[in-house]
Amino acid sequence: MDGNELIIDALGRVQRILHRSLEGLSATDVNRQPVPHANSMAWLAWHLTRIQDDHVADIGGVPQVWLSGDWPARFNRKAEPKETGHADTLEQVAALQVDSPALLLAYHDAVYAQSKAVLAKLSPQDLELELNEPQYTPLPTVGVRLVSVVSDNTQHAGQVAYLRGYFQGLGGFGA
Repeated sequence: MDGNELIIDALGRVQRILHRSLEGLSATDVNRQPVPHANSMAWLAWHLTRIQDDHVADIGGVPQVWLSGDWPARFNRKAEPKETGHADTLEQVAALQVDSPALLLAYHDAVYAQSKAVLAKLSPQDLELELNEPQYTPLPTVGVRLVSVVSDNTQHAGQVAYLRGYFQGLGGFGA
């Protein structure tokens, strides 16, 4: 299995975690913060999807899904390409509210579909290409960046699953 296929598989697992964690919940459930200074399931799912969208679109030289439709308006956010939630204030985290978890899943599914298309075209040599990011030493490669996306997405998807269990009990998924 090539590296790009491993990344596609890992991101597919993130997608399945999100579906399992968010389906069947109400807007109240996903927008709820365990404490006022913590992330909600909605913010976590939106943020991990924005990271995947931003980073993979950049690698593939394609427009972000976020900017190719009405996603910012549907999330009541600005159409800023670098707005991924990184360094959001407590107020910005609390302000992200969705009418339904279906919105989070629809955006994530659209991003994952684009990610699979971009990643399927990468060769093993492409994964070795260095990114022009002089703030890092050594320069990261495409492969390193993709592993970073998987790590970020996996951590946040796990937090979403944890919060579902925290609020719902029984691991949140039934007995």
